[in-house]
Amino acid sequence: MRWFSCCKRSEGAQPGRKKKKKDTTWRIFSLKELQSATNNFNYDNKLGEGGFGSVYWGQLWDGSQIAVKRLKSWSNKAEKEFAVEVEVLARVRHKSLLSLRGYCAEGQERLIVYDYMQNLSLHSHLHGQHAAECHLGWERRMNIAIDSAEGIAYLHHHAIPHIIHRDVKASNVLLDANFQARVADFGFAKLIPDGATHVTTKVKGTLGYLAPEYAMLGKAKESCDVYSFGVLLLELASGKRPVEKINPTTKLTITEWALPLARDKKFKEMADPKLSDSFDEAEVKRMVIVGLACTQKTPEQRPVMSEVVELLRGESAEKFSDLENGDLFKPEPTTSAGNRASGPGTSDAISEEKDSKEDLIEEAVDSETVPSAR
Repeated sequence: MRWFSCCKRSEGAQPGRKKKKKDTTWRIFSLKELQSATNNFNYDNKLGEGGFGSVYWGQLWDGSQIAVKRLKSWSNKAEKEFAVEVEVLARVRHKSLLSLRGYCAEGQERLIVYDYMQNLSLHSHLHGQHAAECHLGWERRMNIAIDSAEGIAYLHHHAIPHIIHRDVKASNVLLDANFQARVADFGFAKLIPDGATHVTTKVKGTLGYLAPEYAMLGKAKESCDVYSFGVLLLELASGKRPVEKINPTTKLTITEWALPLARDKKFKEMADPKLSDSFDEAEVKRMVIVGLACTQKTPEQRPVMSEVVELLRGESAEKFSDLENGDLFKPEPTTSAGNRASGPGTSDAISEEKDSKEDLIEEAVDSETVPSAR
C-alpha cells in the first residue's frame, strides 16, 4: 500500500524497544500498544476532534507522553490523507515542525503518533479554552511567529522535494511545554516536483486563511502558504479571528480590518487588548506590516518565507523599510462618493447574501477542514 511503500522505517526502531534519548527515528506501533497507552481511547484522554478523527493523549511504557490521531472511519479519502501525512512527517525534521513518533495501520485502524504538546494549539490560547488565562505575552507571541515561520520556510526551501502545507492556521501551530511553536497537521500537504511552479488540485484549507488565487483556481504554490501565514501573523498580533461577523449577513476579514489602521499608522490600537499595553510597539508594527505584505492580492508581490523569517527577526532593515514605504501602505485614495477605495490585498466585506460564490467556497472548504486538537 502507498502509505507503507513511501515510508521506510529505521533499522533500529523496533516496536517496544526503548529509544535512545537523541534518537529521532519513527517506528511502527501495534494497535494493542496504543490502546494501552490511551486507556483504550478513553473519552477522558481525548484532546480534540476534527474531520480526520479524534486526538488522544497517551503514555507509553517508558513514561513518555504522546498524542495519537485516530481515523474515525475508513475511506479512500481518509486513507490518502493518512498516507500523505505519514509520508511528509517521515521526510522532515526541524525544531519547528511537529515530529512523527510513528504510526499504526492494522485492519481499518489508521493512527498517527506524535510528540505530545503540553500547551495544545495557538488557537486554544487566542480563541479557545485557554484564551482567558492570558498565557501569551508579547515576547512569546513574537517567538511563536518566528518559530512557525522557520518551520514553513524549511518546508518551502530546504525539504526535498519542496512541500506546500496548504492548511497553515492557528489550530495547526502547536505549543510545547516552553511555548515553542511546532507547525503540525500535514494531511493536506503537497510535494512539489523539481522544476514545477505549482500544482493544480482540489481546494482544501480553512476559510479566512485561503489565498484568493488558490480558492478560485485551485493552483497551489508556496505563496499560498505565505498568504495563510500572513493572516496568522495578524491574528497573533491582534487576537482577532481571521473572519468576524459584523452583522448576521456580513463578514469582515482580518486583512480588511488591519490595512486601514496600518495605513494610518495606528499600530498600538491593533495590539490584542489582552496584552494590556505590555508589548513592544515597534515589534507589533513589524508583525502587522509583514502580515499584510504576506496577504497581498498578487502572489508575486508577497515575500517568500525565507524573507519573512528575516523580516520578523529584524535582520533586514532595508527590506522592511521598502515594505513600510511601499504602495501598500500609502494613504488610500477616496472615491467620488468620499469613501475610501479598497486597497491592495483587500475587498469589500463578505456579504452572505450577495457573494454566493464565496458561500459555496466556504461550504466546500469547511467540509474539507481537518483541525488539530484545540
